[in-house]
Amino acid sequence: MRAVFFDLDGTLTDSSPGIVRSIQYALTSLGRAQRGAQELEGFIGAPLVDVFAQLLETEDEKEPLEALRLYRDRYSRKGLFENNVYRGVPEMLTEIGRGGATLFVVTAKPGVFAERIISHLGLGGHFKRIFGSELDGTHTNKTELIRHVLEQTQLSAKEAVMVGDRHHDILGARANGLRSAGVLWGYGSRVEFSACKPDILVDTPDALVQALRRI
Repeated sequence: MRAVFFDLDGTLTDSSPGIVRSIQYALTSLGRAQRGAQELEGFIGAPLVDVFAQLLETEDEKEPLEALRLYRDRYSRKGLFENNVYRGVPEMLTEIGRGGATLFVVTAKPGVFAERIISHLGLGGHFKRIFGSELDGTHTNKTELIRHVLEQTQLSAKEAVMVGDRHHDILGARANGLRSAGVLWGYGSRVEFSACKPDILVDTPDALVQALRRI
């Protein structure tokens, strides 16, 4: 194993307050009924245009894009800072790096936001590079994003592991021939992972360190 790809939201950080409040802001700005935090947390990790299309119950392409614009307006000012590193994650990253692996952030979140978050939370020193989507929607699909990362890093699929908290991470890894690790401290669940079947399933950062040492 030469490289470990880490998802961001729900894997490295608890980003739900900023994401949920920004979704709520977009919905209320469009005159829609408020949605509760618990319901909206279930959408974290999915492409936001798809999320808004579902929440707005519309097939109109323009309205989800306007919701996304409103979301980003609040998120860029406030939401990305409403974010905390999970307990044990900095130590986990240090130990995995000491084991010889090169670490990357691989997130469907726009890269411009991911870079600000990683810097703000003091995690930048752990990662060689941060890969995210573009603001125009390019690489929001995790399968496409991981393929892009492999091309950019010139790593083979056998050399890397994808770590994430949702099925998007696991299915994206499998589609590209990577091994995958599901983490249970984020927004996914055992039920979700039982359907997508990651190669590794752990419930603590320390358990992830131990599991990666065995592959």
